[in-house]
Amino acid sequence: PVAILGVSAGIATSLGAISQAPQVYGQIAMACAAGGSVGFMIARGLAPTQLPETVALFHSLVGAAAVTTSIGSYIMDPHHAVTAWIGTAIGAVTVTGSLVAYAKLSEKMGSAPWCLPGKDMINIGMLAGNIGCLGYMMMDPMNVTNGVLALSGTTALAGALGFHITASIGGADMPVCITVLNSYSGWALCAEGFMLNNSLLTTVGSLIGASGAILSYIMCVAMNRSLTNVLFGGYGTSSTGGGEKMKITGTATTTDVDAVADMLVNAKNVIIVPGYGVAVAKAQYDIAEMVSSLREKGVNVRFGIHPVAGRMPGQLNVLLAEAGVPYDIVLEMDEINEDFEDCDVALCIGANDTINSAALDDPNSVIAGMPVLHVWKAKQVIVMKRSLAAGYADVDNPVFFNENTMMLLGNAKQTCDGLKTKIKSV
Repeated sequence: PVAILGVSAGIATSLGAISQAPQVYGQIAMACAAGGSVGFMIARGLAPTQLPETVALFHSLVGAAAVTTSIGSYIMDPHHAVTAWIGTAIGAVTVTGSLVAYAKLSEKMGSAPWCLPGKDMINIGMLAGNIGCLGYMMMDPMNVTNGVLALSGTTALAGALGFHITASIGGADMPVCITVLNSYSGWALCAEGFMLNNSLLTTVGSLIGASGAILSYIMCVAMNRSLTNVLFGGYGTSSTGGGEKMKITGTATTTDVDAVADMLVNAKNVIIVPGYGVAVAKAQYDIAEMVSSLREKGVNVRFGIHPVAGRMPGQLNVLLAEAGVPYDIVLEMDEINEDFEDCDVALCIGANDTINSAALDDPNSVIAGMPVLHVWKAKQVIVMKRSLAAGYADVDNPVFFNENTMMLLGNAKQTCDGLKTKIKSV
C-alpha cells in the first residue's frame, strides 16, 4: 500500500506539472488502464508458490521505470545529472537482478550460483565503469548528448552488474536476494522523487529502501551470514570451518498416517514446523483443519516459523493466515525454541534446513552457526517429506536418523489430508 501511494502520488504530480492536449491525457489513461488490467490478471491467476518469483518480476518493472524516468528527466532538465545517474544505476541493477531472481525462483534458470573466474574483479570492473560514466557526464553536465551517452553506458554496465551479482547467488539465498531487490526498488523510487521534486515519492521510496535493508539484515542474522557474503556468492556461514564435514550414520525409521495421528491425538503439546513443502503441496488448508480438530480434543498446538522459511520473507505466515490459523498460535523461532523440551510431538512438514542440527553440531557444515528450530529436543519428532533427500542448501540432516525421529514420507497434501481425516475419526 505504501508503494502504491508513492507511485500514485508521483503520477498525479507529473500529470499536474505538464500541460498537454486532452488526447495526450487520454493516452496516459489508456496506458494506466492497460497496465492495471495486466497486473490484475497476473495476480489473479497466481498460486501461493508463485508469489516469490512474481514479487521479483514486479521489482524489475520498478527498476525499468526508474531508468526511463531518470534519463527522461535529465533530458528535460540537465541540472539533475547526479540524481539521474543514481536513479539509472540503481534501476538498471534492479531490472536485471530481479529478472534473474525470477528465473531462478521459477526454475527457468538453474539455482546453482555462477562461479566465474575472477568474479569479484568482474564486479569491481563494472562498478568502476559506472563511476567512469558519471565522471564523463559531470565533465559537462549541461551537454545533453554526452549525458545521455553516459547514462546509456551506465544502464548497460549496471544492468550487467545486476545480472552477474544475482546469478552468482545460490537458490537457497533467494529470500535475502528478494529483500535486497526490494530495497533497491525503494531507493530507485527515492531518486525519482528527487528528480520530480516530489517529497512524498522521496519519503515513500526511503521507507521502502530502508525497510528492505533492515529486513535483509534480519534475515542474514537468521542464517548467520553477512550481507556481503550472500550478495557476492560466498560459501558457508560466518562460522563454517575448513575441515571435513561430519559423517552421518544410522538408519531412518519410517511410519504411517495412522500411527502419527494416534501420537498427535494422545499428545498434550504439539509444535508444527512448516517449510516450503507446505506451499508447494498447498497443504495449509488441511493443516488448519487438522489443528482445529486437535485443539477441540484439548491438544495444545502451536506453530514455529523460521525467519527464512519458504522462498520469500513471511511466506509461511501468509499461507497459514490465509487458511484461518489463529495468529496467536503462530510463533517465531526465538519465541518457541525453548519450548521444544516440553513438547510431546514436533511435526515438521516440508521443512529441512531450518531444523538441521548440523548447524550446531558440525563446525565444518556450510550452515554452521545458523540459528535453527531445535525440534530434536522434543520427545517425538515426525518429519514429513517426499524423500530423505537433502534440502535447498544441499546439506544432509542428522535429525532424520535420530532415535526419536520417524519419517512420514509422501506428498504433504495427501499426507495432511489423511492425518486430518484420521484425527477427526478418533
